[in-house]
Amino acid sequence: MSKILFVLTGADHWTLADGTEHPTGFWAEEAVAPYGAFTAAGHEIVVATPGGVLPTVDRASLAPEVNGGQQGADRVAAALDAMDEIRNPVRLEEVDLAGYDAVLYPGGHGPMEDLAVNADSGRLLIEALGSGKPLGVVCHGPAALLAATRDDGSNAFAGYEVAAFTNAEEAQAGLAARAKWLLETRLTEAGVRVRTGEPWAPHVVVDRNLVTGQNPASSAPLAAEILGKLA
Repeated sequence: MSKILFVLTGADHWTLADGTEHPTGFWAEEAVAPYGAFTAAGHEIVVATPGGVLPTVDRASLAPEVNGGQQGADRVAAALDAMDEIRNPVRLEEVDLAGYDAVLYPGGHGPMEDLAVNADSGRLLIEALGSGKPLGVVCHGPAALLAATRDDGSNAFAGYEVAAFTNAEEAQAGLAARAKWLLETRLTEAGVRVRTGEPWAPHVVVDRNLVTGQNPASSAPLAAEILGKLA
């Protein structure tokens, strides 16, 4: 059995360019799908958040229209309710990576608010990348990579190929024009090589021990890749 760390955003909003606070948090499917796959394989999950705050689920991620209908929405809500670890997060600042076999960063717009500028998360990501342990990051989760800067100011993920929520998807979701910055653009500026797939379709990129997914639909295949690395 492996012990897997889920790093979730502690933010409950995303500040837009005009100062409006857009309600958000983590995206349910991006936590639920990997959690189900990992626990079914017998692995243990620990959730960490900045300051150990209780993470907020993005209410939009529980809607029928993003879960294939009411039955899918009910399934996701029930699975989320069963994740006791979410109600007992540890402090991200106190995490010792030596105690974990893999790390996963789910998305939602929340990471754009806090993890993108969180130095503790950035240090953890640099350590995880260098450890060779499987490191999974999905959808808006790659915003956290922006905080993974070395002493010389360079990004630890520069030169790596990744999937992340694209500018096209942000535009189709209706928030691109209102955002302070766009994830695909900012990652590219940091030297990260974003490999885009079709909007909303599953798309996973594997580069050494880094496994990244483009959107919520990529969560399950990303989890499968991590399970393969743990086997």
